Amino acid sequence: MQYKLLIRDISRFLESGANVITTCTYQASIEGFCQNLLISPEESLELIKRGVKLAQSARTMYMQQNPDVMQCPLVAGSVGPYGASQHDGSEYSGNYVEDMSIKELKDWHRPRVRALLDARVDLLACESIPALKEAQALIELLCEFPHAKAWVSFTCKDGCHTSHGDSFAAAFNICMQYDQVAAVGINCTQPKYISLLLTSVSDLPPCKPIIVYPNSGEDWQAQKGWSGRGSCIPLDHYVEDWVNLGARWIGGCCRVTPCDITAIRQVVDKLRDKRKTA
Repeated sequence: MQYKLLIRDISRFLESGANVITTCTYQASIEGFCQNLLISPEESLELIKRGVKLAQSARTMYMQQNPDVMQCPLVAGSVGPYGASQHDGSEYSGNYVEDMSIKELKDWHRPRVRALLDARVDLLACESIPALKEAQALIELLCEFPHAKAWVSFTCKDGCHTSHGDSFAAAFNICMQYDQVAAVGINCTQPKYISLLLTSVSDLPPCKPIIVYPNSGEDWQAQKGWSGRGSCIPLDHYVEDWVNLGARWIGGCCRVTPCDITAIRQVVDKLRDKRKTA
């Protein structure tokens, strides 16, 4: 019963207008499963694959209940940063990347990436990446899976820099150059910074779609979690500006609800119709 309820919860985002859903594997790690669930590495990998099946089942339910839908939604395998597995908020600082080599980062991510691809995700979501170094490690790792595609999205601490302090424009430009990268952008970042970040790359001709899916705008602290929902500006109020600045894949990350997705979709559809008649 609980499994069916999870599928129903995921399918609500599709019913709200989402074209892509991500797997619940963002914080999943082999070490974490082994230590906390007392299972083997092999069983840990099977749990990651089960996260894919959960999203695929939600998509199947949605398509069966909506037979007139022409476009089949995609399932993206969520590849969170190393910091997310530490449960200390370091995905919002990237303070670990200075102590890890590119090889170490690749070795850590490899089993998870392989498990997601073995479970047949449509593409990978290398998301909430706090530092260019980790993005480069993931892009290098993609070369080991030549048929895989991924988007790369960074967390940012202001209107110019990734969470670790790299120039977002420089990181964006570097990631755009790789054939296996399907889109580049920003996620789980305060929505008030998105327009500034997009403006910072406006002089760089994008050869691929720009992806934007911020959090709700709430504040997050490692010990307290999320707070401040009541003071947030709804995401759909920002969408037209983001589209005008080049964003083409738009959605939501932490604390974003199906109702938010519905509102975003309505704005996007309205802008699309307006351009068609212009």
